Amino acid sequence: MARIIVLGAGVCGLAAGILLRRDGHEVIVLERDADGVPASIDEAWERWARDGVAQFRQPHYLHSRVRIVLEETLPDVATALAAAGATRFNPVQLMPPFIADRLPRDGDERFETITARRPVLEQVLVQVARAEPGLELRNDVVVRELLATDYEGIPHVHGIRTEAGDELRADLVVDATGRRSVLPRWLEAAGAAPVYEEIEDSGFIYYTRFFRSQNGAIPEFRAPLLMPVGTISLLVLPSDNSTWSVTVFVSAGDRPLKRLRVTELWTAVIAACPLHAHWLDGEPITEIRAMGGIVDRYRRFVHAGRPIATGIAAVGDAWACSNPSAGRGISFGLLGVQRLCGVIREHLDHPLQFAQAWDAVTEAELTPWYRETVEEDRDRFAEIESLRNGRQPEQSPGSSSGLRRALLAAMARDPDLFRTFLATRCCLTPLREALADQNFVARITELTRDSPSPPLAGPDRKQLLSLLDHAAA
Repeated sequence: MARIIVLGAGVCGLAAGILLRRDGHEVIVLERDADGVPASIDEAWERWARDGVAQFRQPHYLHSRVRIVLEETLPDVATALAAAGATRFNPVQLMPPFIADRLPRDGDERFETITARRPVLEQVLVQVARAEPGLELRNDVVVRELLATDYEGIPHVHGIRTEAGDELRADLVVDATGRRSVLPRWLEAAGAAPVYEEIEDSGFIYYTRFFRSQNGAIPEFRAPLLMPVGTISLLVLPSDNSTWSVTVFVSAGDRPLKRLRVTELWTAVIAACPLHAHWLDGEPITEIRAMGGIVDRYRRFVHAGRPIATGIAAVGDAWACSNPSAGRGISFGLLGVQRLCGVIREHLDHPLQFAQAWDAVTEAELTPWYRETVEEDRDRFAEIESLRNGRQPEQSPGSSSGLRRALLAAMARDPDLFRTFLATRCCLTPLREALADQNFVARITELTRDSPSPPLAGPDRKQLLSLLDHAAA
């Protein structure tokens, strides 16, 4: 049995703590926020202070990959989520109306998910963690630095020191502190080589409002969860207890659209989108919530083929974080936690082997998902910028971006392409694997050859600016 310290009591930290304790390890989860978990869902949504999680009350969605990981590793969490009012949702119901073959198929169940607002998800996880025998949770603990000694010429982390001066020893430290992780600084202070890091602003600002059904039923989906509409994108996500979120996201440099933080203007834009206007029929439970400055960031803890430190592992957003509109962060995080537990079982007794194995698993199973997400961000940002400046987006039919755009059009008329597209959205099959199938690409080409572009599901750029000016008058 090993002694493991998990830093951060968010979704990934709590899941890691529970799973590692159930594997027989002595586990301590440290959280810098004070202990203030409310007893009820409504109180958690309205009053729970989670200063360490910037996106705590922003839109969240759990893809079917999350549901699969929970059912495989934490079935009691899935059960508790359902009891807390989480929504069972299968995106197969989003099949476009132009597809004639609408019969269910074997395997459609793999797309089903269970989803909830972030405070509800964390409240459930905290309750399960507190009920786990032997798992120790400590709140209001700020970590100051890592404790490390030399191991074959690189630092070996063997614990942490808190701001209060306490030293806690461990065989492994797991960083699950999220987007605000300062692990590179800690490692450098411990004598490690610099962490390899790629970082760029995703380029988007999000304007979100949450609603609750007035009759207990969630409105009908008439469009994909995420839909581009000219120089804006619309994101509608089902949540728990008959709630949902509606988000408009735009280029961060688009000054005229920053007026969307005004409730009346935001509402006017949604109302002008015929496939989305009915989502306004619920009872608003928040004002417009803006979020910007979101970065795409990737870290790797290997230099020249050799780990820069041992005794440490990063999961979730502490490893890599991406544009939240794709809703993939928790999927990446929980998949990573599941894989980390496997690597710990096989290699923890050998620190260098563990670090190398964890890097190999991360690069093989997680990094490709991150890369695809960032590529899609860049493509969409470039498309928005072209339209803002009165140009048509560049068309490169044979490129990955061209094939992605073509797939979005083709899957609206083909049930097989639609399901393959869903598999990529739900974090089940990487898009690169689908596009490696020449028959799949040929079918996309066949369906999009000489096909007219679908009509815009909302105002074009000129109409959008006119609408905002009129609504502001």
